[in-house]
Parts: sequence; structure tokens; C-alpha cells
Amino acid sequence: MIIVAACSFLFALMLPDKEIKGHKVDSFTAIWPYRDLVVDHDFLISKTPAEIKEEKDQIKKAAPLFFEVNNTERNNKLVKLQHLDLVDAQAYKILKPLFDSIYKRGVIETLDEDSRKKAIFITIGSYAEPAVYYDYFTIQTAVEYLSRNINSDLIDKNYLDYLTINYLLNKEKTNLYISSKLEQLSLYKNIIKEGQTLVKESEPLTNSKRYLINRYFNAQNKNASFSFVRFMAKWGLTYIISMVLLVFLAFFRKQIFGQNKQVAFLFLLMLGSVYFSFFFHKYGLMLFALPFALVPIMVRVFFDGRTALFTYLMILLLCSFFMADRLEFILLQLIPGIGTLFVVAEMRRRQQILNAALLVFLFYVLIFVTYQLSFGTPETVMKFSSYIPFAISAMLVLLAYPLIFLTERFFGFISDFKLLELSDLNHPLLRRLSKDVPGTFQHSLQVANLAEEAIYYIGGNSLLVRTGAMYHDIGKLENPYFFTENQPDGFSPHQEIDPIESARIIINHVILGVEMAKKYKLPEQIIDFIRTHHGTTSVSYFLNLFRKQGHDSKIAESQFRYPGPIPFSKETAVLMIADGVEAASRSLKNHDALTINDLVDNIIDYKIANNQFINSDITFKDITTIKKIFKKRLMNIYHARIEYPS
Repeated sequence: MIIVAACSFLFALMLPDKEIKGHKVDSFTAIWPYRDLVVDHDFLISKTPAEIKEEKDQIKKAAPLFFEVNNTERNNKLVKLQHLDLVDAQAYKILKPLFDSIYKRGVIETLDEDSRKKAIFITIGSYAEPAVYYDYFTIQTAVEYLSRNINSDLIDKNYLDYLTINYLLNKEKTNLYISSKLEQLSLYKNIIKEGQTLVKESEPLTNSKRYLINRYFNAQNKNASFSFVRFMAKWGLTYIISMVLLVFLAFFRKQIFGQNKQVAFLFLLMLGSVYFSFFFHKYGLMLFALPFALVPIMVRVFFDGRTALFTYLMILLLCSFFMADRLEFILLQLIPGIGTLFVVAEMRRRQQILNAALLVFLFYVLIFVTYQLSFGTPETVMKFSSYIPFAISAMLVLLAYPLIFLTERFFGFISDFKLLELSDLNHPLLRRLSKDVPGTFQHSLQVANLAEEAIYYIGGNSLLVRTGAMYHDIGKLENPYFFTENQPDGFSPHQEIDPIESARIIINHVILGVEMAKKYKLPEQIIDFIRTHHGTTSVSYFLNLFRKQGHDSKIAESQFRYPGPIPFSKETAVLMIADGVEAASRSLKNHDALTINDLVDNIIDYKIANNQFINSDITFKDITTIKKIFKKRLMNIYHARIEYPS
């Protein structure tokens, strides 16, 4: 309940506050695929920082230059020129009209090449008049003018002493003008009015139209106000959806419901799916590029197909709130997701994930084309860019490879890939078993064959039960000759010890097997087969021998009983039956149909009478099927024939 409450709270935080009318678009979106996008509130189109910077640079570049007249220095120069009349009247007579002409036009401050092209204003008091820079002399052009009009007799005269600038650049006024223009610079391009149709369905998108659409959705997200009532309603909705999954587990998958780690994994998948949908929606990424088909693969690898499908349905319901066309989204994701379940129904080869990725893309294309032609926007079918998100999503399905590995490491789950590795006969523990105790190894192989076939028919994880069967008797590596299958010469060490000690050694192989499995770091799911393959049954042979010796068996009966626990799954229950049947069949003197039939019935009835299956989800129908399979298989092994009446 805590997991459901916490996850639904986070779901509510991430779900959008209003109905989704569309999504942000990118260069791949050639056509607007949704219904007409009508603006539901006035909003301003902001300029980008780059646009604002460009406009500021343009203002600075185009701003006019302000000059002011300062004749003080000019007057001083003319007075100095007047004194020349007393010294050299002839020179004065030539220079006076030239300098009068220069100062009449004015001498302006020299500017760089770019600044000369700008408009200029001459300020006189509080007024400013426009002017042209090239209408004035500069020091350089004034010198050139003088040089052209002075004869050679006056070349040695220092006439530059009478030349000065009287139109000076006023940087303060120029900067003040630029500042006022920058302050007037608008941060917005234009305003979109409420009720205006921003883009129509099936309308081809231009870059400017894409810009407006994305700006509109940015404004929507930015201006969305928090509503406590709306948030509580969303929390209630997501809580109901989350509880549906939990109730499903409680009623139909009790073995998962009872494991907090497994429940947490399923809800973590939901949380991750909703988060990535929220993230892609918020930042305008391609939502259909998300690999939703990864979810059923990840769940199916570690659980069963029905749990995978049900979890996937709940995730699609939550993520559909981020979509403008929820029906299209659910169709596009549901069908490929179901398809992957068929491909990975028995995950025995890594090639299956690649096949699943190809199948996902194929289903995406088929559903997209048929839906758009039937109910959507037919124009999008002809656009190559429409299929790019589907290709990305299909390729991301291949992330199942590393994700399966990481999940096994982090949560301690076991996949079919891991089971295939463990069932490899070159595994160090199995190599040791085949080399040191070949009798037990052959027994384990026969038990694996029996259990796997039974699980195949009654339903369950056949690879798990086979792998568990291969390791269930590894505890016999410690005292191999105390077990019948490892006594080739017929001598039994039990003849030299008392029944209690014999029972202790026999029972101890379960405890030693668990310790050895942990030493070799076998998964807990495999260790469960070691713990439960004898349940809480007793070592009947030595218990009866103990009674024959005249001892009170009631006092010491606990010493002849396995510690358990009893099987708690269909797979562990089948292994218990297969182990008992295979071991007992070796002690039969006559391997005919009648004795095999009685043997199988007696072994299974004994387990039932001792309440060994009360914690496992195995039915009487399953037990009847198991009996038929084991009888048939044992008769094939021992070449038994049915005797017909003469």
C-alpha cells in the first residue's frame, strides 16, 4: 500500500494539468497530425536570446553619431593667424581665405570606415540637426586642401598650427541615444489572441509555423497554475489505476504479491515509463520514440505473460494522458507489446529480442498506416519522417540485453538467459557432480527430464525446473557413498552405523547443498529447489529400522524428518514428485507396467497425505496429468510392457 500511495503521488505530480491538444514539433514533423490547434488564451511570442542579441547589435550598429560644435580652439587658432599679418603679410593674405573656407564648412573628428557610413547629428544646445559626415573637412582632407592651394613659396610655413577640429564627437549623447533605444526594445515578437487557429489539421509545417507551435506549448506549460483540487483528483485517478495492478497480483499472482522486491520492480517500471513520457512531453521530444515495448519484455523475462500484459496495460493507461490522440497511442503500443509476448514466450535465445525489435517496427508501421488512413491524417502516411520515431523505438528495444543483466544484479531475479548459463554442463558445480558422483549426476538428469516434461504439460517455467533439478542433490558431494545411486559394488556404509546417524547423514545433504549453492553464488530461486525437494517428509527406511530395533520412535521421530520448507510453487512441487519417483524406481525389482503404476501412485499419495503441496499452486488435475506423464516416461525408460490378459 505504501508503494501504491507513493507511486501514485509521483504519477499525479507528473501528469499534465490539462487536456493535451498536440505536441511540440521538430524538423521531422512535416504535417500537423492533430486536430486544429485553437489558442485557448492570449500569449506573447517571446524572442529568443539570440534574436534579442542580434537586435541589440543592430541598434548599436545603426545608431547615429552626435557631434557638438566647439569653436573655442578654432577662435584661438584664427587669432594666432591674425598675428601672422604683422610678421608676414603676404603669407597671411594667402592663408586667411583658405582657413576661412575650411572653418566655414567645419573640421570634424576623424572616424573609422564603418562609423563614417552612419547618420550623424550636429547638436546645438537642445536641438540636433542631421548632417552628412563627408560634407565636413577632417584634419587629413583639410591638409590636402591646403596643400593643393598653397604655392611653393609657403611650403615651409607651418600652417598646421592654425588648423583644429571644431566638430567633436559627443560620446555621452551617442550612448544615451543607444541606451534609450535598447530600453524600447521589445522582448516579444507578436501576440497570439485567444480563439485564433494557430495551425490546422493536415497543414504542412514551415519553420515559422513550427516555431509558433513550440512557443505556444512552452507558454502553456509555463503559465499552468497549480490547483489543489485538480491535483487530488489526479492522485485519486492514478491511485485507482495503481491499485488495480496490486489487486490483480493479490488475487491471481500471490507468489509475486508476497514478495516486496518483485512488487517494487513492477511499480518501478511504471514509474520509469511515466517519467520518460513526462520528460519527453515537457521538452518536446518524440514521444513515439520511447521503447514502450520494452516493458512487456522485461516483465515476461522474469515473470509470466499475463502479469506482463496486465502491467503493460496499466502503464499505457497512465502514459496516454501525455498524448493528444490517446486511441492512436494505445493502438500503436498495445499491439506491438502483445506481439513481443509471443516472441519471448520462452526466452531461450538472445536472437528472440532482435526478432521482437523487428516485429515491433512492423506492427508500428501497420497500425500507423491503417489508423491514419481510417481515422487520422492520411497525408502523414506518405511522409518518410513519420516513421523515424518508430524506427528509433524499435532499435531501443535492444536495450533489453543490458537491462535484463542489470535487473538480475540489482533485484536478484533470474532470467531464462541465466538459467541457460546455469544448466550448462560445463558449469563448475555440474562438472564436479558428473566427475565425483556420476550416480547422483545421472539421477539428477533423469529427474530434470521428468520434471521438465511434466511442467511443459501442466504449465510453468520448464527451464527453471530443469535447472533446479540439475542442482537439487549437490549436497551429496560431501558423503556420496551413503546414497544408493553411488554404491556400485552394493556395499552400504549404513550397515556399520546406527539408524539415527544414517538419517542425519541423509538429511544433512539438503543443508550441505544449500551451503554449497551459496558458496557457488547460485540464485535463490535455484536454492529453493534444494531446500524443498524433500519438504518435511521423513527418512522412512531408517525410521522403520529404528522402530524394529525396539526404540521409541515418537521420541526421536524429529531426527528422521527433513527440515523443509515444503514446496511453495508448481515447479518445486513437481521436482519433489519427480525426485521421489525416479529414486524409488531404481529400487524396483520388476519394472513392469503394474509395479510402475503402483509406484507412482504411492509416491504421490504419500506426499499428499503428508501435506507437502498445501503451499504450492498445484491442482488435482495437474497431479493426474503428472501421474500419466511419469508412468509413461518410466515405462519407456525401463522398456516395460503392458501385460494383456490371455
